[in-house]
This record gives sequence, C-alpha cells and structure tokens, in this order.
Amino acid sequence: MTDTPTPNSADSTDGDRDPAGSPPAPIDWREGAAAAARLRDRVLDRVGTESVGLDRIAGRTLADPVDAPTAIPARSHATMDGFAFDATDDYPLDVVDAGVFPEDDAPDIDPGQAVRIATGAPVPASATAVLKREEATVDDGRLTGPSLEPGTYVYERGSNVAEGERLFDAGERLAPRDAILLGDLGVEAVSVRERLSVALLATGTEIHEGRHTDLDSPMLANLLSAWGHEPTYEGTVPDDYDRVESRIAALADAHDVVVTTGGTSVGDRDHVVRALDALGEVLFHRVALRPGKPIAVADLPDHDAVAVAVPGKPVGAHAVTTLVARPLFAGESALPTVPATLAVDVGIGVPGFDYAVPVTLDDGTAMPLGHADSDLAVYEETFDPSVLSSSTRATRADGFVLTESSLTAGDDVRVVPYTAVER
Repeated sequence: MTDTPTPNSADSTDGDRDPAGSPPAPIDWREGAAAAARLRDRVLDRVGTESVGLDRIAGRTLADPVDAPTAIPARSHATMDGFAFDATDDYPLDVVDAGVFPEDDAPDIDPGQAVRIATGAPVPASATAVLKREEATVDDGRLTGPSLEPGTYVYERGSNVAEGERLFDAGERLAPRDAILLGDLGVEAVSVRERLSVALLATGTEIHEGRHTDLDSPMLANLLSAWGHEPTYEGTVPDDYDRVESRIAALADAHDVVVTTGGTSVGDRDHVVRALDALGEVLFHRVALRPGKPIAVADLPDHDAVAVAVPGKPVGAHAVTTLVARPLFAGESALPTVPATLAVDVGIGVPGFDYAVPVTLDDGTAMPLGHADSDLAVYEETFDPSVLSSSTRATRADGFVLTESSLTAGDDVRVVPYTAVER
C-alpha cells in the first residue's frame, strides 16, 4: 500500500497526538455546528438586501417573510378533460353548454346537469367532481359513467394555499423548486440578503513559497459558491505569527467572513488560532471528529466579521467544513442519508470521536474508500484518518458514514451523500 500525503500547511497532526501546550479538549462536532449556526443571523444582519427575480433565487437567503396574498388556486378547476357535475346526483345527467375552457368563466349548472370541461377550466360552483372523458358515455345528450367521490379530478379553491398563510420565513435559504410556489403566488421578485463576502487565505510557508500546492482553497471556493456566497481567494501567508495576524485582521476589515486553511493545530508553527484569539473571541477550537478535528470558529466583533479556521489536510478540511461550518453559510445542519450494507470490517483506533469514513456506493453496498480491499489502499482494517485526510483520491467517494464505533461487514449503515452537504 502506498500513498503520498499532500498536506496543505504545517498542520502537525490530525489530532492523534498533541504537542505540548495543554490544547483544549475537543467538543462534539454537533456543538460546533450549532455554535457556527448561531453566528449566521448576526453575520447576515450586517449585510444589506437586494431584490432578485425568481430565476436567480437558488441559494439566496430571504430578508423578509412571504405570505400568500390570496388563496391558491383562486378558483376550483378541472385536472382532467371530461364532464363536471355534482357527484351526489344520479345518472343519467343532461349535458348542457358547449364546453368550458381555461379562459372561460364558470357557467352555472342545475341539479341533474353536467358540462363538458377541459383541463384547467374553472369548475361550476355547484359541481363537485369531474368524470374523465374516457370513462364517460354520452347518448342523445345524456351522460352516464361510474360513480365518483366529491373532489375527483377537481383542484379545489384554496386547497393548495390559504389566503394569508405564511409560506416562507425570513432567513430561509431558497432552492430552485421554490420558484414554482413563488410564481404561483404572483411573486416576481423577492428581497434577499446580499451574498456574504468571504475571504479565503491559505497559510503555511510551504504553500506561500510554492513548494506545495494549495489544494484547499479551490475546494472551499466551490463550496461557498454552492452555499450562495461570494468567495475571493486572497492568497497565502507564511508561518509567521505577526504576518498571520495582520493579514487576517486586514481581511476581516474588508470581508464578512474570513476562512483560513492550515495552521490550526497546536504546533510551534501553528499560529492561526492564537491570532484569532488576539483579534476576537474563539468560540471553539477542535471538535471530536476525524478527519478534520482542529477546526476553529471565531467572532471578530471589532472587525464586524467572523472567521473559520480549517485544518490543512484536504479531505479532512472538506469533511469538517461540510459538517461544522455549513450551518453558518447555508443555514442547514440536517444530514440526509441513504441506506447501504457495509462491504468490509472497519475498526477505529481511538474512542471518543465520530469518524467520517468515505465510502463508494455500488448497488446498495458501501465500500470504505481507503480500505485495503478498495481502489485506494491506505489502511488494512483500522480506519486511519490521519493518512486518509491527505489522500486526494478519497474525494472519489460517493459519501461518508459517520460512526463512533467499529463496523462489521454486513452491517446496515447510513451514508451521507456528498451531494447532500455540498449545496
């Protein structure tokens, strides 16, 4: 088994062992995610609003709630071509009128009468059902067919939305599908928060001097864009405390959020968290998640900004950012899963952590990518997050399994697809 680690900074450890200096005990990563989420409203309140059309709402955060100005549908209409009548009437029924179409006003019909009707056409006030055309028999102007329940093939007034109903809350992040309901409400544009301005800063002398490639910043830029914000790559800084602090301070003055990579552990050259502590309040440093343990989130009130310090190893950086920082940017912490059966045994080395184990999916079978039996062989049976967090091929996984304990081949597991956390 061979693999060439590709760290993105001078991070000395994924969390297996800590240099001297009494590092803080890691908190549950869910607590970290909750702390990040609490910063969201504060950050969004600092930015302005703008009006956007429905073709540009995806990923945007509503500034104001949206209530239904009227009932939807505003009138009952047919959902099938056929005949409209009162379902409590007995056959045969007299067919009256030449027919009703979507552009027409609904005619009046009397008991014992039916009217031809097209899909989308308004249903007469006294009609309660529509008999679809292929089930109808009309003989000499008299309609017969199967008995119907009231409401059959009728989209009833107000059955979709009641007038005045609260449909969207302020602070809600919109999805492409929301354009359907908003458009049905007659809304052409909505007021949304401006996108957060996010500075991306890579730390590490080896990155700054070009000896190692910055693998984190492009990945983070794509995540932030998918979450609805405007990332800007602001370059690199070497492992020098004064330069790290001054660069973060300058970026915090110019952006809503600063996201750094590397330098988040507790080694002699890991300066980021100490700099954040000097510039504001570090809400937490290190979570009980592997890979990705040494993340930090800080509030920088003197700069009207917040900061997220991400560890440098790229796969670990992705895992902890999507799990812990996503609520800050996307307002979402839920983790949709799909069921699968584990292909092989997977052990854990250190208890007390959640482990994000990357897996590939094949017809309902989850293969841990990195296991000796997978296409990326970097560990035998015991999951090795320290090496895997640097193994760039691990990004070819389809998702990950979160577990606190060892897993056995044949176990039923829940896989978090990457598509669920990358949008």
